Amino acid sequence: MKKDMTLLIMAAGMGSRFGGLKQIEPFGPTGEFLIDYSIYDAIKAGFTKIVFVIKKENYETFKQTIGLRIEPFVQVEYCFQQLDSLPDGYTVPINRDKPWGTAHAILMAKDKIKENFAIINADDFYGRQAFLTIAPFLQKDVNETTYAIVGYDVEKTLTENGSVKRAVLKSQNSFLETLIESSIEKKDGKILASPLDGRPSFLVEGTQPVSLNLFGFSPSIFSYIEENFPLFLEENKENELTCEYLIPDLVCHLIETKKVKVKLLSTNAEWIGVTYKEDKKNVSKKIKEEIRNGNYEKDLWKKLRS
Repeated sequence: MKKDMTLLIMAAGMGSRFGGLKQIEPFGPTGEFLIDYSIYDAIKAGFTKIVFVIKKENYETFKQTIGLRIEPFVQVEYCFQQLDSLPDGYTVPINRDKPWGTAHAILMAKDKIKENFAIINADDFYGRQAFLTIAPFLQKDVNETTYAIVGYDVEKTLTENGSVKRAVLKSQNSFLETLIESSIEKKDGKILASPLDGRPSFLVEGTQPVSLNLFGFSPSIFSYIEENFPLFLEENKENELTCEYLIPDLVCHLIETKKVKVKLLSTNAEWIGVTYKEDKKNVSKKIKEEIRNGNYEKDLWKKLRS
């Protein structure tokens, strides 16, 4: 008997480089957002619930657009990432307006998720194969001490319009050893990764696996996030206006302290995403190609409605 699986979609961030709320920018031929395609693929892969993490002020917009489209086909929940959702004894620093990061976003869904779940960004197109890859692992292998991450070939995650942020994945025997958060860009035919922590830049091959924040977790991750959040806040008192509590950093810490192990799953899927305004034309073009190849309906939800 198949278990329930949830897809948690992190949609609280504004697209600063893109210039707006790119999560609800239409890219498909009948007004579909990139989120539509991820949800459609997740349903095809057997996911039974969608949880959105959004800003409270965006609730009606999400509910009246993507929410109304998908509610006939899958259970939908909403939760809000708010600055004042902090551990006891902590308050929001004066002049802080930046969200607390992806680990904090996931924690906001603690009361909504009791089953194994995957997380994704709202503004990336992951490809159906990625969901078909992680779903069986969520069904059989993810547990309190074993998680998963889907790795993409870095050459399939780049844009022609500038650098992108990716975590370079280092593994041994198919289990993750560490993630190196980097700015990655193709120059003169070579792919250069520049670690965000200031370490020296290094070249990577096109098949080097990188992360697009597609993790598979059990609900045990919520306890780890809660436990480490006060430590994060204490360590970042000098950087309290801009610091971010990020899920890749926490996962690295859990691996280093031998709390969990993380299986690296490979996919041949190609990323389609919007980092810059200039990416929009190419994204729409690629979606049209997917439709011509028979992977999606022109009206995405039409077949499920019939």
